[in-house]
Parts: sequence; structure tokens; C-alpha cells
Amino acid sequence: MLRIAVQAKGRLHEETMTMLEESSIKMDLGKRLLLVSSKSFPVEILFLRDDDIPQAVATGIADVGIVGENEFVEKGEDANIIRRLDFSKCRLSLAIPKEVDYKGLEWFEGKKIATSYPNILKDFLKANNINADVHVITGSVEIAPSIKLADCIFDIVSSGSTLVTNNLKEVEVVMKSEALMIGNKNLSAEKQEILDELLFRFNSYKNAEGKKYIILNVPNDRINDVCEILPGMKSPTITPLVKEGWSSMHSVIEEKTFWEIISKLKALGAEGILVIPIEKMIL
Repeated sequence: MLRIAVQAKGRLHEETMTMLEESSIKMDLGKRLLLVSSKSFPVEILFLRDDDIPQAVATGIADVGIVGENEFVEKGEDANIIRRLDFSKCRLSLAIPKEVDYKGLEWFEGKKIATSYPNILKDFLKANNINADVHVITGSVEIAPSIKLADCIFDIVSSGSTLVTNNLKEVEVVMKSEALMIGNKNLSAEKQEILDELLFRFNSYKNAEGKKYIILNVPNDRINDVCEILPGMKSPTITPLVKEGWSSMHSVIEEKTFWEIISKLKALGAEGILVIPIEKMIL
């Protein structure tokens, strides 16, 4: 049994649970337990505070964990980064009152900075030869300047709306963060085998994300032109139709370029275009 530490609530929790569900890891979450076993795969999920996950994995309480890169770097625990998960992206930034005329990093010299990430901030200040007073608080960091608790803040920024609400502006991005899967450095061979299968499932889910399967009928004399805009994973699949002079083509396209590609295909004479969502994709 492989034990996975997962954030108990929040956006990272929701995206992690979606990834597990899409990987056919089924669990009964109705009883609000802190430790839940899967009925379909040899894993159990341990729900923790995000800042407790790095230590839990490093000490072997959990075998692997899914945690924000910001928390992993801040805690500095001795665990392996197994893979980047490409979701829950954000950044750690310095922000100041919006009315301040900001000229550069020297503005922070001698200032009091409120943060929940003192270690990352101190390393940044030291690397830039800035002497500042780091004031550690947990939660609601963004209100510190307005109540005169600090001159500015160092905190997580996602959309930036929270900064705007609190009359702050982002002036320096110190690090970018995303969800990580981290692992204990002493996994047994049995647990590593389970982890490898889990990663295979995750990859199949992530490979399909943002992609569509497309089927279309194309005049044979336009196949080469269509191939230039429908490369597929290696090359499009082409099947002759009963109707003479026509073929069916199958391919995979990125959703973000979907409408641009569809317009080009129609201009080349493509007909009967069918677009299908992709649930899993194994490369």
C-alpha cells in the first residue's frame, strides 16, 4: 500500500482529487476521514495541512505527497521531487502599496516585510544584499500594510485580485510555483512499483488534457495540404472512403488552436468534421 499525502482543502486539493479520480483511483470520501483507502488501487490518501506535507514525506509518515512548490522550498525538507504536475500554478511576489513610486529593489532596504514564507524571502534578500525586517504572520498577509503592521508584503499571487482589493501592486516576482509530487528517499521496491503504475496513469490523463480527437473527410487531392496543419502525434491516420476520390483522416489537435485549425480545414474542402474529447492518451 502506497500512502499519498494530499492537501486537506483548497484549490490544490481539488485539482489533486480530480487527477486521482481521472486515473481511476476510487475512494469513499463521504465520512470526512483523515486517512482513506482506495477501493480500486493499492493506495491510501492522508489529508494534511499543506505546510505539513513536506515533513510527512521526508520522515516516512507518507510515501509520497502532492504539495505546492512554494511550501516544499520553504520547508527545505529532504525529499525527492518525483515530477512537476503542471497545475495549481502561482508565484511568490513582493507587493507594495499601489501609490508608492517604485524604482527598484533598493526600495525594500530597511522596510518591514510581512510574509508566511520567511526562508524564501530571506534567501532572496541576502542574494540581493538588502537588509529588511522580515515579519512572519500566517494568513491574511495582504492586510498588513493597511493596518500599519508592515510596509509591504511577500506572498502568493495567482490572479492578483487580492492585491488589487487591498490597494497593493506586485513589483517583484521572486519564484514561480506549481504542484509537485515529492517522495520519500527510501521507498521499498514494492511501493516504487505501485508509484510507477500511478505515474503511468497520471501521464495518460495529463497527455490527454487540452487535446481533441478529430475525424474529417477530405478530397484526396488535398490530403498533403491537410497533413501540413494536422500532423497528429506522429502523422494523421488516412483511410480511403467508398466514395471515390475521398479519404477519412484522423488526428489529435490542441484545443487552444481548435477554431483556427477548423477554419483552415474547411477552406481546404474538408467535410463531415467530427470532434471528440479525449479522456486518456497513452504515448
